[in-house]
Amino acid sequence: MPNWLNDAVFYEIYPQSFYDSNGDGIGDINGIIEKLDYVKGLGCNAIWLNPVYDSPFMDAGYDVRNYKQVAARYGTNDDLVNLFNEAHKKGIKILLDLVPGHTSDTHPWFLEAKKAAESEYSNRYIFTQNVWDAPPEYRMMCGICERNGNYMVNYFSSQPALNYGFYEITHPEWQLPCDHPDCLATVEAIKDVMRFWLDKGADGFRVDMADSLVKNDDEKIATAKIWRGVREMLDEEYPEAAMVSEWCSPDRAINNAGFHMDFYLDHFGNGYNILSRCGDWGDKAVFNPNGKVNIKAFADEYLPAYERSKDNGYISYMTNNHDMPRITAYLDKKAIKLFNAFIFTMPGVPFLYYGDELGMRYQKDLVSKEGGFSRTGSRTPMQWNSGKNLGFSTSDEPYLPVDTSADAPTVENQQNDEDSIYKVVTDIIALRHKYDDLKGNGELEFVYEEGKIPFFYRRGSLVMFFNPLGVESEIKTSYNGEKIYELGNTEFADGKIKMSPQSFVMIKIN
Repeated sequence: MPNWLNDAVFYEIYPQSFYDSNGDGIGDINGIIEKLDYVKGLGCNAIWLNPVYDSPFMDAGYDVRNYKQVAARYGTNDDLVNLFNEAHKKGIKILLDLVPGHTSDTHPWFLEAKKAAESEYSNRYIFTQNVWDAPPEYRMMCGICERNGNYMVNYFSSQPALNYGFYEITHPEWQLPCDHPDCLATVEAIKDVMRFWLDKGADGFRVDMADSLVKNDDEKIATAKIWRGVREMLDEEYPEAAMVSEWCSPDRAINNAGFHMDFYLDHFGNGYNILSRCGDWGDKAVFNPNGKVNIKAFADEYLPAYERSKDNGYISYMTNNHDMPRITAYLDKKAIKLFNAFIFTMPGVPFLYYGDELGMRYQKDLVSKEGGFSRTGSRTPMQWNSGKNLGFSTSDEPYLPVDTSADAPTVENQQNDEDSIYKVVTDIIALRHKYDDLKGNGELEFVYEEGKIPFFYRRGSLVMFFNPLGVESEIKTSYNGEKIYELGNTEFADGKIKMSPQSFVMIKIN
């Protein structure tokens, strides 16, 4: 386990929307380099960079045309290496986004695979035996190739699925076993991509759809075996490199597959969803002041998963990401402050989505851009100042429109605002770095009364108390001590803590 992960706080950057350094309307790598001091100022010492590879951008870069080439709109390979170098000078690690499950249908591998003539790439993707064979249980593109067969896609029609084989073979005439040489060659091809960027200075990868490799693998046994082999490669050749999975199953991703981190994703009714997004736009979430949910529902899922995986890796909370509406669509300002205090004081390795430190808004009525659809409103440009396009770009046609509200939050108007979300985020991250008890693998004691809110948890000598409710509340506690950080008003007396509406306090126990 790379030691740096224990004190890591990540910042997710959507490159096309972060900062445009050359005025063409699209964020770029040099723009990220210019803003590294800002990232460091947040307290973030690592970056997850969404895809910057060459792509036709049917899915915002998650349709890769060339894994080893930076897309021209972002810069060059040399620019990306320069980003690695400049970030490292400032103590910042960089994870690239790895897309191993599919490529673009314009990738050279696929252009060869779709030909009638056989080649080394004929089995790099999953084709049926002939064009009349299109089993309804799979997503298939039918009748559009020179080759006599239909091919499987993972999601969009422009994303043919790479072939890692089938765990359970139901159509032996065209499904290959996982240990077939051509399926193993796909694994080696992805390892080759990883080595290419690790050798250039990348510090690891966030892995897109990490559980999607092997088909008919309901328990993800064969898929986990592939990633365990990748982990063994990293341990031997790149021991300081790290991987975080888009999986949301710590038992499978961390314990079985060997990922260093696994994202706690927003899945309907799961623990993360219950915290912040449950119900009709969050009206039943733990951090909603209406308080319609039971904290036990979160704890019953999270705590056992944490106990089972904590010795092998980290569950990663995130403020948001590029695939879901921003938290401002669900919670009010006070609730968002508490949610951030929670995320950055829990165990694991936390991820801050660009702009969440400002309280950037979800723009729900935007027309889809590059396959974003409902996600487009969370991918709008970073809001830096009161200038043109709120400081993102000098172009008359930015990648997406910025918030046109008179009170649009920007770095300029939030950084020095004592009542801002920015203030809370940076304060809590600073405390996380200051106190070893708040780091990734510190202990956790989680306490609540019969599922009621408020609740608290202890991490070593520090105890965090939360009252997300819109009314004054109290909870029994044997803990007391020095107040380290407070939102709202809290009072300890007679074995209880009385908390004002939507309040939080961190204490250092005696």
